[in-house]
Amino acid sequence: MRRLMLKGLDLRKPMNERKLAILKIQTGILKIIVEKLLEKGFYWMLPVILSKSTDPLWPDPDFSIEKKIEIEIYGEKVSTMQSMIVQKRVLVSLGPEKIFILSPNIRIEKRDRAATGKHLYEFTQFEVEIAYAKMHDIFRIYEELITESTEYVKKNLSHELEILGRDLKTPQPPFKVYKRSELEERYGNSWQDEISKIVEDPIWVTGIPRQFYDYEDPETGEWRNYDLILPEGYGEVISGAEREYEYEKLVKKLERDGLEKSSYKILLDLAKEGLLKPSAGAGLGIERFVAYIAGAAHVAEVQPFPRIPGIVPDI
Repeated sequence: MRRLMLKGLDLRKPMNERKLAILKIQTGILKIIVEKLLEKGFYWMLPVILSKSTDPLWPDPDFSIEKKIEIEIYGEKVSTMQSMIVQKRVLVSLGPEKIFILSPNIRIEKRDRAATGKHLYEFTQFEVEIAYAKMHDIFRIYEELITESTEYVKKNLSHELEILGRDLKTPQPPFKVYKRSELEERYGNSWQDEISKIVEDPIWVTGIPRQFYDYEDPETGEWRNYDLILPEGYGEVISGAEREYEYEKLVKKLERDGLEKSSYKILLDLAKEGLLKPSAGAGLGIERFVAYIAGAAHVAEVQPFPRIPGIVPDI
């Protein structure tokens, strides 16, 4: 377990050499990712912060949310964004069919996740969604973004890596793919932590029973979704799926999971009218990916103003 040494961080002092090196690496990574997607014809969309519709994060097996933040504005109840899954689906159905978003998320994680080194209660996802795409289309996109940004850092920011004492390896695509059921059978419920310590390159893990919007084959029971697991104990950095788009299946799964259908009215209306396009996408946790590239001891090292579960800073 990584040691948590950031609680007493004095933000009134100038940033040290290590912190500046991490922020420079983060800037380089974002530069490459954005440029690559713009070259591929993606639209860059701006994020939503407050909405009636956000990701329920339930029944994700990794669910650990202590509190969902809800407020009232203009006489209506809205939530802070936990992920822009609903908005992404609407955008690629009614607007541009290839989009990316730097999306701030607020997930009030349980306090005991402070010491994992991997969790924050405010973080940014690099979201991608593509109409009519399949699982392996998303694999290839993110594999390219990861390898290209890693190579950029090694080539152009070697001084910063030296400051951090980081011997960075470029992973070789295509990344290996495993089924969750196989890993769980071999390593038990802690399969993610165990496999993350063993692998040398990132791996894809598929077939994870979770939220209603992930595609589930009604005949085989297969879930066409996926996580990308980083090596060196950094764990899951990407979560995504092919999407459910048929009205009857969406309604059935919402009822099964005990979710309010009114919270997802726009998705249901589009699906009922045949306007909700099949799509696939994923979100990459920027802070966790940068922490891996930089070899950071705790993901909060990446943030100028750390948001560690259970700790509320002065700023």
